[in-house]
Amino acid sequence: MFFSVNYKSGKPVYLQVVDQVKAAAASGALQRGEPLPSIRPLAEQLRINRNTVAKAYAELESQGVIETLPGKGCFLTEARTPFRKEARHKLLAEEIDAVVVQAHHLQVAKPEFLELARERYELLEQKRHDAAPAQGES
Repeated sequence: MFFSVNYKSGKPVYLQVVDQVKAAAASGALQRGEPLPSIRPLAEQLRINRNTVAKAYAELESQGVIETLPGKGCFLTEARTPFRKEARHKLLAEEIDAVVVQAHHLQVAKPEFLELARERYELLEQKRHDAAPAQGES
Protein backbone atom coordinates (compact mmCIF):
# COMPACT_ATOMS: atom_id res chain seq x y z
CA MET A 1 0.00 0.00 0.00
CA PHE A 2 1.31 3.42 -0.94
CA PHE A 3 0.82 6.41 1.35
CA SER A 4 1.38 10.08 0.67
CA VAL A 5 0.83 13.29 2.59
CA ASN A 6 -0.02 16.76 1.42
CA TYR A 7 1.22 19.39 3.84
CA LYS A 8 -0.64 22.14 1.99
CA SER A 9 -4.07 20.51 2.25
CA GLY A 10 -4.86 21.96 5.65
CA LYS A 11 -5.87 18.51 6.88
CA PRO A 12 -3.83 17.02 9.74
CA VAL A 13 -1.33 14.45 8.51
CA TYR A 14 -2.62 11.71 10.81
CA LEU A 15 -6.13 12.15 9.34
CA GLN A 16 -4.68 11.90 5.84
CA VAL A 17 -3.22 8.51 6.81
CA VAL A 18 -6.56 7.48 8.35
CA ASP A 19 -8.42 8.46 5.18
CA GLN A 20 -5.98 6.58 2.95
CA VAL A 21 -6.32 3.37 4.94
CA LYS A 22 -10.11 3.67 4.91
CA ALA A 23 -10.12 4.34 1.16
CA ALA A 24 -7.89 1.32 0.52
CA ALA A 25 -10.19 -0.84 2.64
CA ALA A 26 -13.31 0.48 0.90
CA SER A 27 -11.85 -0.07 -2.58
CA GLY A 28 -10.62 -3.56 -1.76
CA ALA A 29 -6.98 -2.60 -2.26
CA LEU A 30 -6.47 -3.63 1.36
CA GLN A 31 -8.15 -6.89 2.34
CA ARG A 32 -9.35 -8.08 5.73
CA GLY A 33 -6.46 -9.55 7.70
CA GLU A 34 -3.78 -7.78 5.67
CA PRO A 35 -1.07 -6.11 7.73
CA LEU A 36 -0.52 -2.38 7.64
CA PRO A 37 3.04 -1.08 7.44
CA SER A 38 4.82 -0.92 10.78
CA ILE A 39 4.86 2.49 12.42
CA ARG A 40 8.57 3.23 12.13
CA PRO A 41 9.04 2.34 8.44
CA LEU A 42 5.86 4.21 7.47
CA ALA A 43 6.95 7.28 9.41
CA GLU A 44 10.35 7.15 7.68
CA GLN A 45 8.72 6.69 4.25
CA LEU A 46 6.43 9.68 4.80
CA ARG A 47 9.13 11.67 6.62
CA ILE A 48 6.85 12.29 9.58
CA ASN A 49 7.07 11.68 13.30
CA ARG A 50 6.35 8.13 14.48
CA ASN A 51 3.81 9.54 16.93
CA THR A 52 1.78 10.85 13.97
CA VAL A 53 1.51 7.35 12.49
CA ALA A 54 0.76 5.92 15.93
CA LYS A 55 -2.02 8.50 16.34
CA ALA A 56 -3.48 7.55 12.95
CA TYR A 57 -3.40 3.86 13.84
CA ALA A 58 -4.98 4.57 17.23
CA GLU A 59 -7.78 6.48 15.48
CA LEU A 60 -8.31 3.62 13.02
CA GLU A 61 -8.41 1.14 15.89
CA SER A 62 -10.93 3.25 17.82
CA GLN A 63 -13.15 3.27 14.71
CA GLY A 64 -12.87 -0.52 14.39
CA VAL A 65 -11.07 -0.34 11.04
CA ILE A 66 -7.90 -2.08 12.24
CA GLU A 67 -6.82 -4.20 15.15
CA THR A 68 -3.44 -4.35 16.81
CA LEU A 69 -1.99 -7.72 17.73
CA PRO A 70 0.86 -7.26 20.22
CA GLY A 71 4.15 -8.34 18.69
CA LYS A 72 2.59 -8.90 15.27
CA GLY A 73 1.38 -5.51 14.07
CA CYS A 74 -1.79 -3.83 12.86
CA PHE A 75 -4.25 -5.59 10.60
CA LEU A 76 -7.40 -4.60 8.72
CA THR A 77 -10.50 -5.96 10.47
CA GLU A 78 -13.79 -7.11 9.00
CA ALA A 79 -15.99 -4.38 7.60
CA ARG A 80 -17.89 -3.51 10.74
CA THR A 81 -18.44 -0.36 12.66
CA PRO A 82 -18.93 0.33 16.36
CA PHE A 83 -21.38 3.12 15.49
CA ARG A 84 -25.16 2.78 15.43
CA LYS A 85 -26.91 3.56 12.16
CA GLU A 86 -27.97 7.03 13.34
CA ALA A 87 -24.39 7.91 14.31
CA ARG A 88 -23.04 6.64 10.98
CA HIS A 89 -25.59 8.74 9.10
CA LYS A 90 -24.74 11.81 11.17
CA LEU A 91 -21.00 11.40 10.52
CA LEU A 92 -21.61 10.88 6.82
CA ALA A 93 -24.00 13.85 6.64
CA GLU A 94 -21.31 16.09 8.12
CA GLU A 95 -18.85 14.97 5.44
CA ILE A 96 -21.44 15.44 2.70
CA ASP A 97 -22.27 18.92 4.01
CA ALA A 98 -18.61 19.91 3.68
CA VAL A 99 -18.46 18.59 0.12
CA VAL A 100 -21.71 20.35 -0.83
CA VAL A 101 -20.27 23.64 0.44
CA GLN A 102 -17.09 22.99 -1.54
CA ALA A 103 -19.14 22.26 -4.68
CA HIS A 104 -21.02 25.53 -4.18
CA HIS A 105 -17.75 27.47 -3.92
CA LEU A 106 -16.46 25.74 -7.03
CA GLN A 107 -19.70 26.64 -8.82
CA VAL A 108 -20.63 23.03 -9.55
CA ALA A 109 -24.35 22.77 -10.31
CA LYS A 110 -26.49 20.28 -8.37
CA PRO A 111 -27.09 17.88 -11.32
CA GLU A 112 -23.37 17.88 -12.14
CA PHE A 113 -22.49 17.32 -8.47
CA LEU A 114 -24.94 14.42 -8.11
CA GLU A 115 -23.67 12.84 -11.33
CA LEU A 116 -20.08 13.14 -10.11
CA ALA A 117 -21.04 11.54 -6.77
CA ARG A 118 -22.76 8.68 -8.63
CA GLU A 119 -19.72 8.17 -10.87
CA ARG A 120 -17.35 8.13 -7.87
CA TYR A 121 -19.53 5.59 -6.04
CA GLU A 122 -19.62 3.37 -9.14
CA LEU A 123 -15.84 3.69 -9.48
CA LEU A 124 -15.43 2.53 -5.88
CA GLU A 125 -17.72 -0.45 -6.57
CA GLN A 126 -15.70 -1.30 -9.68
CA LYS A 127 -12.44 -1.15 -7.72
CA ARG A 128 -13.95 -3.47 -5.09
CA HIS A 129 -15.09 -5.84 -7.82
CA ASP A 130 -11.67 -5.80 -9.49
CA ALA A 131 -9.89 -6.39 -6.18
CA ALA A 132 -12.14 -9.29 -5.15
CA PRO A 133 -10.62 -12.73 -5.73
CA ALA A 134 -12.16 -14.58 -8.64
CA GLN A 135 -14.52 -17.47 -7.88
CA GLY A 136 -12.64 -20.68 -7.29
CA GLU A 137 -9.36 -18.99 -6.37
CA SER A 138 -7.80 -19.59 -2.98
